[in-house]
Amino acid sequence: MLDKEPMTPSGYAKIVKELERLKNVERAATAHEIQIAAQLGDLKENAEYHAAKEKLDHLEKRVALLEQYVSKAQVIDPATLPHKRVSFGSTVKLLDLETEQEVSYTIVGSAESDASRGLISTGSPLARALVGKEVGDDVLAELPNGIKEFEIVSIAYVDFGVQP
Repeated sequence: MLDKEPMTPSGYAKIVKELERLKNVERAATAHEIQIAAQLGDLKENAEYHAAKEKLDHLEKRVALLEQYVSKAQVIDPATLPHKRVSFGSTVKLLDLETEQEVSYTIVGSAESDASRGLISTGSPLARALVGKEVGDDVLAELPNGIKEFEIVSIAYVDFGVQP
């Protein structure tokens, strides 16, 4: 099971919904665009045709990626896990010991990660440094911008839900 990737139920639902939309709506619409553009004449110099073909290519790559995520998904409901220690699905409030600022991150699977929303992948350097730690522990994390030291202020489960 080394190729399995943890994913929350809401993250899995979001990916499945996008995959269904791409396969059942976007594919047909893009195929129709190609068909209409092909009727405009010489395909070698038909910008609309080439744009529609490129759009279909991007769509197919996204479908393949989402299918890969779904096939590797190991859906885990973090609400059922204990969060005394940092684990998958934990929302961790940290105190940056250098700047004295608090930051908060939720540990999710790579398909769900979105640093701008505070969702970090289980494989990220910070998540790897945090997993297994408890409130009050100091954590050294080797991040892209250097080594940072944090103190764990709180650990909880917070449902971030399916968001657009």
